[in-house]
Amino acid sequence: MACMLLAILIWRNPPAVWWAILLTNCFLVLAAELFNTALEHTLDHLSPEIHPSVKLAKDCSAAAVLVLSMGALLSFAAFVYSTWPV
Repeated sequence: MACMLLAILIWRNPPAVWWAILLTNCFLVLAAELFNTALEHTLDHLSPEIHPSVKLAKDCSAAAVLVLSMGALLSFAAFVYSTWPV
């Protein structure tokens, strides 16, 4: 998706503020995915058995990725709407 976003930005050539907003959102989602993966692997190592607290931590971490992804999607929708040719 990051490569596709970059291709769209190059193709549409929007103002610099859109580059900043969309690339920042893209990198935030990627960073959240990395944090989520690190947390899940660490919790699996520390507590291999199923535990309610571990499940809650994993669910919250995955939800954080989802929230950032939805924000990135809304930013992209705003970009498309504001730069769509009339």
